[in-house]
Amino acid sequence: MEVVARINQAKYDVFRWRYGLSIPKKLTLAFGMACLVGLLAQVRIVVPWSPVPVTGQTFAVLLAAVLLGRWWGGISIATYVGLGVLGVPWFTGFNSGLTYLAGPTGGYIIGFILAAFFLGHLTDKYVRARSFFSMTGLMLFANFILVFIPGLIQLGLWLRLVGGETVTLAALLSMGLLPFIAGDVVKVILAAVITRGVTPKAAFNGETDEGKWAGWRVP
Repeated sequence: MEVVARINQAKYDVFRWRYGLSIPKKLTLAFGMACLVGLLAQVRIVVPWSPVPVTGQTFAVLLAAVLLGRWWGGISIATYVGLGVLGVPWFTGFNSGLTYLAGPTGGYIIGFILAAFFLGHLTDKYVRARSFFSMTGLMLFANFILVFIPGLIQLGLWLRLVGGETVTLAALLSMGLLPFIAGDVVKVILAAVITRGVTPKAAFNGETDEGKWAGWRVP
């Protein structure tokens, strides 16, 4: 029990430390997580019938949101996108530039920013959000709603404007959603397990549900 107590205290201390960092130090952490996203973006599996590959980006985005928290998870992904547009070759396939962002996968990349702000905000605001089941549900929502909806919209527009194709909804889903469901569910579950393991189950920054969580079972 003493070991468990020490681990729990360490998690609390780390997140409390992270919350109280100066702006320059938070920017440094945000840049570090942007580098991780860029690195995992190069882990890709080409889908033959789709211009959208399977990548490791989603996993890094989920972790950035949880580890950096409110505002800074989103800022880290916005940094990744902004520097990529400016020429840092860390989009998938070592690509960069505004042209890439305007391509078939650009909507997903913009969705990463939305997902990171959403998850980071809830991670820091609610103790309950850090449980395995709560975080799994939140990550599934962020992934399949906040990332895939803008991704599918831009993919459809790109196919029509650049490829000269008018695709049906079924065809669009077969290219931009269905091939990724199983892999993304695995990534979400893994990220939720890590979240459960590393986040404190005690309030460290005046969370909205501070004082209420103690009677809950936080699995």
